[in-house]
Amino acid sequence: IFDEILVNAADNLVRSGTQDTIKVEVNRAKGSISVWNNGLGLPVQIHKEHGCHVPELVFGHLLTSDNYDDSERKVTGGRNGYGAKLTNIFSTRFIVETADSRSGKSYKQVWEKNMNTRHQPQIKSTQLEDFTQVTFFPDLARFGMTALEDDIVALMQRRGYDVAAS
Repeated sequence: IFDEILVNAADNLVRSGTQDTIKVEVNRAKGSISVWNNGLGLPVQIHKEHGCHVPELVFGHLLTSDNYDDSERKVTGGRNGYGAKLTNIFSTRFIVETADSRSGKSYKQVWEKNMNTRHQPQIKSTQLEDFTQVTFFPDLARFGMTALEDDIVALMQRRGYDVAAS
């Protein structure tokens, strides 16, 4: 589930062309993982077809993606809109924050209980530069764990290095 969020951040690098930083923080004491990137923020606007904010659609509604076309050559990692949503589903708490310099707005939304509880988004005017951060608390019990184990954290660190080198 970590890799889904990391690959999304790396995909944003390919798409935006302005991103130069991805930060990963693993807080073992809290049991949380955060991935931040300074690529284009998600549009803070209502999606015309689905009637909800774009970040909510991206992270909280299944089968919503722009990576469906099998005939199109891709260098990005996502497909069919499941990735980040599965991270949400397998987390006890999932938080998305983004700043959209085009609209001058920031957006924060929280889901809890494996995506069963959705809180209303907090939207504010902002002067912040574009970014997106996803913080999640994996539902460790679903993975037979009680804490973020050393080998899992080492694997996340290795994936961070892999993405940085690509």
